[in-house]
Amino acid sequence: MEAGIVGLPNVGKSTLFNALTCSKSAASANYPFCTIEPNEGVVSVPDGRLERITKYITPQKVIPAALKLVDIAGIVKGASEGEGLGNKFLSHIRQVDAILQVVRCFEDDDVIHVSGNVDPIADIEIIELELMLADIETLQNAKTKAAKSARSGDKEAVLRVTAIEKCLAHLETETPLRNLELPEPEAKSITSYGLLTAKPILYVANVAEDDLKGKDPLVQKVREHAQKVGAGVVAVCAKIESEIAELEPEDRAEMLEAVGLTEPALSVLARAAYATLGLESYFTAGEKEVRAWTIKKGATGPEAAGVIHTDFERGFIRVEVYSLEDLENHGTEAAIRQNGKLRTEGKNYVVQDGDICHFLFNV
Repeated sequence: MEAGIVGLPNVGKSTLFNALTCSKSAASANYPFCTIEPNEGVVSVPDGRLERITKYITPQKVIPAALKLVDIAGIVKGASEGEGLGNKFLSHIRQVDAILQVVRCFEDDDVIHVSGNVDPIADIEIIELELMLADIETLQNAKTKAAKSARSGDKEAVLRVTAIEKCLAHLETETPLRNLELPEPEAKSITSYGLLTAKPILYVANVAEDDLKGKDPLVQKVREHAQKVGAGVVAVCAKIESEIAELEPEDRAEMLEAVGLTEPALSVLARAAYATLGLESYFTAGEKEVRAWTIKKGATGPEAAGVIHTDFERGFIRVEVYSLEDLENHGTEAAIRQNGKLRTEGKNYVVQDGDICHFLFNV
């Protein structure tokens, strides 16, 4: 699973990406299209539960969950018609699972806004319109092909045409497809199109250095818009976060205290992006390692086991589960077992966020 960082040119996308991935490359020049190919990076997802587990189980190493990020070059008005680098950028977005849209919420005469003035809602609407126009083109082309197959009696094609028509009608209301609920068979029939506005979105408000809490009216406008469309918002000062990321770990705490933060805003962003993707974590814990494993919400025991190794899923027998609270109450896995708190679950068990699991399998 991966998230794509998008936005208009000069909103702080690449600065944010470099900070998230602890990249120490030189800052990009102050002009559009400085990122031609999408950069990719992996960011750890901070999780305080890992530290709590290691108070009772001392491992050789601790491995947090990770999230893949793609830095996609700036989109401009008219991208769906080939403006800027147009369709090339849109194809990069098509390949990711969720969108992190960076919107500028600060004034700075030294950083030119591509539209001439700072208006985060206008920025959001420009990109949303371009993505909707691209989806309309994709669906219209797909409908022609699907309709031809449907006329020959192809039941799957008939289903696909129905789904396409619903999507086109929805887009005509200038509303993204993520707000459209389709029956599962119809939704499944069009997944291969990688529709851009069907992807979940998280807004990242890039704020000024003196507004780390995101109290500026511009940020509030973003929050109000996000609430209307059912999206999340995280306020981040990309400039400060990039400076924090450049520091050695022991120096970061001092700078965080100096600017009034308890943790980097990037940690909040990583967790929010993780949630936007519909992901959660379960843990395995032993002397070798304490590790967070990433699963989709609603994953069953076998599916969760398959994240570790496909053999675990294929040969799944059962999973032994306990909670972090059980560990904190009883101190050891042996004590948890003795007190009857170790649960044994079968193939239909839906793994819960924060479960500590031990899988039994036979191949």
